[in-house]
Amino acid sequence: MGIGGMALHQWVLGTKTFQKIHADFAGSLIGDEVGRGGVDDDFAARGFENLGAWIMGRNMFGPMRGPWADDPWEGWWGKNPPYHVPVFVLTHHARAPITMEGGTTFHFVTDGIHAALARAREAAQGKDVRLGGGVATVREYLSAGLIDELHLVIPPVLLGRGEHLLAGIDAVSLGYKCTERAVTDHATHVVLTK
Repeated sequence: MGIGGMALHQWVLGTKTFQKIHADFAGSLIGDEVGRGGVDDDFAARGFENLGAWIMGRNMFGPMRGPWADDPWEGWWGKNPPYHVPVFVLTHHARAPITMEGGTTFHFVTDGIHAALARAREAAQGKDVRLGGGVATVREYLSAGLIDELHLVIPPVLLGRGEHLLAGIDAVSLGYKCTERAVTDHATHVVLTK
C-alpha cells in the first residue's frame, strides 16, 4: 500500500461493522470503542451482505512473493479470518487449500481470473462474490468488464507513489456509470455500476 497506506482504511476502522466482523484485529488497532454508525458504517455493512465467496490477489493474502516457501503463513487475520466463506486467492504458484476457523478456506488459483470467478460463483451458490483486491487484481477484473458494482472509497489522505486503480481504464466504454455518491467526514463513497 505504500508509505502511509494504512491511513486509507481509517474510514472503516471505527465503524460498528468493522469492529463486529474484525473484533480481534480492531481491538489491537483502536481499543475498546463501540464503533460509529452512519453512512460509512452503512457502506461497510453492505459490503458483507449476501456474500458467498471472495476473490483476492496474492498480495492481499500475504507479503511473500515467488514460490511458496515452507512457511506457516496463513494470512493477515489469525486463525479465524473475517471471511467465513471460501476465498479464492489468485497466484502463479500452486498451494494446497488452507482451512481456517469460522468457515474460511483459502483456495489458491493458478489458472487466471476467469477460473477464479467460475470457482467462486460455484462456491457462492447464488450469493454474491466479493472482489477484495489488491489494485492489480481489481484492475484486471475491471478491464475485463467482470465487475457488476464497484464501491470506491476516497479518504481525505494524500499519498505519494503507488498503483493507480483507474489509470488507462475507460470505465465509460466498458459500460460503467456512477450510480451513487455520498460524502462523510471520513470518506467520499462512489459506486460504479455496470
